Amino acid sequence: MYASQLHPVFTAMAAQPPDAGLECSLADLAIGVTAHVVGVRPFEATPEARELALRLLEIGFMAGERVRVIAHGHPGREPIAVRVGGTTFALRRFEAEQVVVTGSAMEPVER
Repeated sequence: MYASQLHPVFTAMAAQPPDAGLECSLADLAIGVTAHVVGVRPFEATPEARELALRLLEIGFMAGERVRVIAHGHPGREPIAVRVGGTTFALRRFEAEQVVVTGSAMEPVER
């Protein structure tokens, strides 16, 4: 999914991300990787999907925000612990798949 395919409400709410590069879902990032949020995937016609998209925006997954994967749960790498801004959240895999991220070099950060 490309930024042009994101719902205009979600991409217009903040400035474009500072780094241009590969795009993927938050669920696809490896532990320790820092990226920037591009936006939230378009919500479907169901009220539940719309509520999820709005919830992700409300907790901070706005375009341009820096995000980093902290840990994956076991089994199945779920939940996914992510840090957005100064706050850490645990997301279910299908929730993390709704957040599109990008980075100039999606490499793990040194600790």
